[in-house]
Amino acid sequence: MKKLVKFLGVLSLSLFVATGCGDSNKNKSESDSSKEASKELTLYIVRHGKTMLNTTDRVQGWSDAVLTKAGEEVVTAAGVGLKDIDFQNAYSSDSGRAIQTANLIIKENKKSSDLKVITDERLREFNFGTYEGDLNHTMWQDIADDQGITLEEFLKNMTPESFANSVAKLDAKNVEEAKINWPAEDYKTITTRLKAGIEDIIEKEINNEGSGNILIASHGLSISALLATLFEEYKIPEGGLKNASVCTVKYKDGKYTLDKVNDLSYVEAGQK
Repeated sequence: MKKLVKFLGVLSLSLFVATGCGDSNKNKSESDSSKEASKELTLYIVRHGKTMLNTTDRVQGWSDAVLTKAGEEVVTAAGVGLKDIDFQNAYSSDSGRAIQTANLIIKENKKSSDLKVITDERLREFNFGTYEGDLNHTMWQDIADDQGITLEEFLKNMTPESFANSVAKLDAKNVEEAKINWPAEDYKTITTRLKAGIEDIIEKEINNEGSGNILIASHGLSISALLATLFEEYKIPEGGLKNASVCTVKYKDGKYTLDKVNDLSYVEAGQK
C-alpha cells in the first residue's frame, strides 16, 4: 500500500512538472513570437549630394559624376547632423555619387564609423537611355512637344510616373542608338526593382539584426518613385528632393509609415 501511494505521488509530481514545462515552453514561444512581431526599422533615405553633371544641368541617371566640392560639404554637414544615429548597416545604389554620399555620412558618425557601405544596383536612379548626358532642357522640351503642351505645363504637372513613361516612349524611337545603349526604363520597371531592393534590405536586417536604423543613399527621382509606390498620399515636393535631404520611413509588422520627407534639418544642424 505504501509503495502504491509513493508511486502515485511520483506520478502526480511528474505530470505536474511536465504540464508546467509545457506551459513554460508555450509562454516562451508566445513571448518569442511577440518579440519577433515587434521588430521595427527606421530607414534614413538620403539623396546624394550635388554632382558635376547636376551643375551643368545634364541628364544623370545611370551615367555618373563625382560630387562637387560644395556637394561634399553639404553631405558632410548631413553626416554631422546624423552623427548620433546608431546605424546598424548602410546601403547605397552602385552609382559612385551615392556611394560617396553614404561614405561621407558614415565617416562623421560617432557610433557607426566602421560600417562598410553595401551597394545594390536596384537603388539606382531612373535610366534615361539615349538622353543620358544630354541637357535636361532638351529632354523636357521633347516630352512637352510630344504631349502637345508647353514646357511650363509639363514641369508643373510632372510626376515620376509620367516622366519615366514619357522618356521610355521617346527613347524607344531612337532605334539605332538603342542598339548600343541600355533602353530607358518605364515606371513599372523602375518601381519593381526599387521595391524589391528595399524589401530585401528589410528582410535581411529584420532576420539578422532586428530593430534598428538603416542608412540608404539613393537618387532624387528614385526615392520619390519608391515613396509614391509605398504611400498613396505621397506627393513629390515642388522642385524635387533636395541634395542631401533625408526621408525617413518606419517599418514594423509588415507596414510602412512615412515619417519625414525632404528633411534638411540634419544638414542645417551640421552647418551650425
